[in-house]
Amino acid sequence: MAAVTRALILFSFTVLISSCGVYGFRGNNPPEGIRRIFVPQFEDASGFSDPTLPEQFTQDLKVRITNDNTFRIAEKTAADASLVCTILTVVDDALVIVSGETVTRRKVTISVAADFQDLKKQKSIWKKNFVNYGEYVSASNDFSDRAQGVSIALNRICEDIMIDLTSNW
Repeated sequence: MAAVTRALILFSFTVLISSCGVYGFRGNNPPEGIRRIFVPQFEDASGFSDPTLPEQFTQDLKVRITNDNTFRIAEKTAADASLVCTILTVVDDALVIVSGETVTRRKVTISVAADFQDLKKQKSIWKKNFVNYGEYVSASNDFSDRAQGVSIALNRICEDIMIDLTSNW
């Protein structure tokens, strides 16, 4: 009886160990050989009146890539891939209107085109458009808090880009 119990315990332990395996929450790994990414400053084709927006986007994305630790940021000559992004549109719309024409909340929607290229194979890995938004309080049609809405939209788009960079392979 002891031999049967030992065999059963050994079998259960083997099944338990073999089923654990390597598991991640992201999906598959990035493409083979892509470890360093060149991220040039975002282009701005939106015509939006904030000249700091491309730099903000670029720096936020680089920080996220660095913190994620899947890729390293590199200069183009040392990179395996590049991620070229263009801000296509920035739209600021009224979201909540009260008492006639008083706008109390606004929504900033930003769209970005991203092109992830394998520099070694000279081919596109993927091209995608990302759209997201941020809301902000607007008292008396005042745009003073617009930066908050832009920042929220920027963070959401950078997060969306990171998800596509590190998963779905």
